Amino acid sequence: MAGERTYDVVLFGATGFTGGLTAEYLARHAPPGLRWALAGRNPGRLAAVRDRLAAIDPTLVDLPLLTADVTDVASLRAVAESARVVASTVGPYVHHGEPLVAACATAGTDYLDITGESEFVDLMYVRHHAEASRTGARLVHACGFDSIPHDLGVWFTVKHLPADVPITVDGYVRAGGRFSAGTYHSALTAFSRTGQASQAARDRRAVEPRPTDRRARAVPGRLARSAELGIWTVPLPTIDPQVVRRSAAARPEYGPDFRYRHFAAVKRLPTVVAGAVGLGALVGLVKLPPSRRWLLGRLASGQGPTAEQRAASWFRVRFVGTGGGQRVVTEVAGGDPGYDETAKMLGESALCLALDELPQTAGQVTPVAAMGDALLARLVRAGLTFRVLKQQTAQHSA
Repeated sequence: MAGERTYDVVLFGATGFTGGLTAEYLARHAPPGLRWALAGRNPGRLAAVRDRLAAIDPTLVDLPLLTADVTDVASLRAVAESARVVASTVGPYVHHGEPLVAACATAGTDYLDITGESEFVDLMYVRHHAEASRTGARLVHACGFDSIPHDLGVWFTVKHLPADVPITVDGYVRAGGRFSAGTYHSALTAFSRTGQASQAARDRRAVEPRPTDRRARAVPGRLARSAELGIWTVPLPTIDPQVVRRSAAARPEYGPDFRYRHFAAVKRLPTVVAGAVGLGALVGLVKLPPSRRWLLGRLASGQGPTAEQRAASWFRVRFVGTGGGQRVVTEVAGGDPGYDETAKMLGESALCLALDELPQTAGQVTPVAAMGDALLARLVRAGLTFRVLKQQTAQHSA
């Protein structure tokens, strides 16, 4: 069990683009006395990151650096056994993530990542949930833009509806920003592995228990026009609905019968059509090895948007919830979704697991199940917006 450890938090992958931003976030916002370290495979690049952090906070000039590689099981075991919480930004996770998850599950060490890869999350449940439950480790995936705004946003919405009634929530995502090489590679990897992802989901369904006294569902929506919101609603097949569903299955506050749908909010129909055609072509190309290699070579590892580009980026997720004759419209909003805000979400999640009083959980759990209100309060203090836009007697739905 994770009792007396050398470090409260270890950040694994600090030399990558998002990892570096997360390190900088912790340098600015970690409380005094936090015992933390950077981990990665290249000591020279780790030292360069530490130099950047020391320019932010001179006391970090001697921040510990741990050399570890996903191909070296002993090095990962040493990291896991030294830490209470390990946060990883090393993707694509389906290729690089499992050895660290396994090490943390065995060591009873809490683990966090920012994956949006459903195949990886399902595989980790099947392979490591039981061991983590035995040791007390909390394995918390999807602690970035996938899926903190959606998981915590639905939780925030449900808290503004009556208790012990059937509840429906629809989420509508809008965002503007650029992506890094890591995100690009992870997305292409996922598009090329749809068959494997489907099999992993079936394997998980075969072994994962579900509540017997209530229902928690994530169902596909349909392309439609919302006159009230002034948008086209486009079903969004990301990992987010499944994360929300699993939170609802874990927490009775979601009521006896919960249903969630997840959409992209698009203002113009031609944009919807162009996006569907482009996505279809991309999915087709990544399934062919020569074109997949060409596409993967378009961005080198470690590249990402500039500070100026990130400053111009934004996201807004609007939720429409109904239950018990009441209807509530809420919004979660912030800045650059993929990097600045993802670094904030991962950093605050790591601090939350390491420092806050939390529900007793173990095994693979969602952000809401593991951290709930404590993480919500941290994110609000850190500058993310969670607000109620409208609350009324239910008369219609979006």
